[in-house]
Amino acid sequence: MRVLTHIIFCATLLFMGISAALTTPSYADSFEDGLAAYQQGDYELAGRKFRKAADQGHAEAMYNLGVMYTRGIGTEQDFYQAAMWFSKAAGQGSTGAQYNLAMMYAKGMGVKQDFARAVQLYRPIADHGLAEAQNNLGSMYENGQGVPQDYKMALSWYRKAAQQGLAMAQYNLAIMYAHGVGTPQDLKQAASWYLKAAEQGNAMAQNNLGLMYDSGNSVEQNYSIAAQWYRRAAEQNFAGAQLNLGRLYEKGLGVPQNYSQAAQLYMKAAEQGLVKAQHDMALMYAKGLGVPQNDSHAVLWYLTAAEQGYALSQYNLGLMFDNGQGVKQDHARAAHWYLKAAKQGIPEAQYNIGAMYENGQGVPQDDIQAYMWFTLSAARGIKQAIKSRSRLKNRMTQSEINEALELADKWQPPRDQ
Repeated sequence: MRVLTHIIFCATLLFMGISAALTTPSYADSFEDGLAAYQQGDYELAGRKFRKAADQGHAEAMYNLGVMYTRGIGTEQDFYQAAMWFSKAAGQGSTGAQYNLAMMYAKGMGVKQDFARAVQLYRPIADHGLAEAQNNLGSMYENGQGVPQDYKMALSWYRKAAQQGLAMAQYNLAIMYAHGVGTPQDLKQAASWYLKAAEQGNAMAQNNLGLMYDSGNSVEQNYSIAAQWYRRAAEQNFAGAQLNLGRLYEKGLGVPQNYSQAAQLYMKAAEQGLVKAQHDMALMYAKGLGVPQNDSHAVLWYLTAAEQGYALSQYNLGLMFDNGQGVKQDHARAAHWYLKAAKQGIPEAQYNIGAMYENGQGVPQDDIQAYMWFTLSAARGIKQAIKSRSRLKNRMTQSEINEALELADKWQPPRDQ
């Protein structure tokens, strides 16, 4: 799971804008009074004081007003007003304002989305060493947003930010090395940068480092260390790590086997919408592992994942409707889900939908469709499909068989399979 663009308003930049020269005592007093009010939690007073200083040209006050409008502190959240004040402060050289305004253009918040303008704002502050801007500029080059796509430039900017210790850039640089994007693939470099980011608490890096130890990819396989990194990310509510740690508990790899722990972790990830965890949660209910056996609950989780296109859940949901497990038996709905899974290349689903076409169960009887699906299933190693196809062949004409074979030849599995 990868997040490349650091479109997050950094609270750490609050009150860190570049100040214009103070011209009058009241000018300075208003800003200082605003700071004091903010620190005391009187945000409405802080806003009034900042606005007074901002109206007199105080860049930091303009910047802070922008932050308050962005976050809805002491006022209604208003991205248009935020962008306006950031723009004013940026015009006076506020690095924080230039950064936040660039993010607003990149995201289309309070302004019309304009990647080229975002790049223009990021570049000078990136050149002057702001790591967050360097990271985001790297993302713009990687994704071809506002600039021609250029992986080598992306790598260069990520490296500049990573070398300054920015965890998100270290993670992004690790991804580039892991996949050989903009540089030859180098899994040891990837592991090194994941570790740097992981030690700073980056959950994605922690999860990916766990995956490397889990698989023994460029590091010595160690399920115990994998579990440690997964756990650190899972404790930050990172769904992918919750799923991965749950699998280790289910299988007893690097941790004592514990189905209850596995189910708890799968549930947390499933409730966040992670489709593989939803499927695994359905399996736990279907088998009664770590939770009481409950076919109805299994059906609900299979359905949740199946509706998002998860092929194994579609197949299992077809089985549940076919056999009347956890739901009323419904061959039409079984055929519906078998067909979806079959089209994604699940050979068992291809066999089952073939059988339903052969018998006219849940779908209109159709020997040609049945023969086609049996052929595809047989090619994927389902022996029963070979027998069923031979049986079906005895009642078909050569023309029908040729048509079915032509359909099978034209069928293409999804690209990601």
